[in-house]
Amino acid sequence: MSFPPVSLTVDLLSGTIVFLLVAAVSGVSMAIQGSINSALGKIVGLWETTLIVHLTATIAVSVILFAFNLGKGSFLRAGEAPWYYYLGGFLGILITYGVVITIPKLGAAVATTAIIVGQVGMAALVDHFGLFGLQQIPFTWLKFVGLVLLAAGAKLLLT
Repeated sequence: MSFPPVSLTVDLLSGTIVFLLVAAVSGVSMAIQGSINSALGKIVGLWETTLIVHLTATIAVSVILFAFNLGKGSFLRAGEAPWYYYLGGFLGILITYGVVITIPKLGAAVATTAIIVGQVGMAALVDHFGLFGLQQIPFTWLKFVGLVLLAAGAKLLLT
């Protein structure tokens, strides 16, 4: 029995596998971070945890930018961005607070799955309309089915 040739080298060269792995590591990190943040929230409080999370992130990214000089951009261009591009910090607060408050009530798996359903649903809208200067990628009926199945999976985790 012979197998068709594997196009792994093409995927590696195009970066698809690398980016999928980076995305998977991001997802793993999110689950761990949410659980750690929720545990800290039980000790110091929800808003206090949200502040600590953002302060430690600020310190970490400051070291990356200034101590290791890894930044490739320019703060001088900050005025070129539309005002709503600066809402990421506020959204980060909502995300952190939402994770910290929901994981103890729902469990890490259910809360994270609900977060992912919301995230994928919104991402599909962003793609469909090409929001924020991103490439427009149509929302097809197959993607709708995928989103419904994802939501059904979230419901199954509640049992």
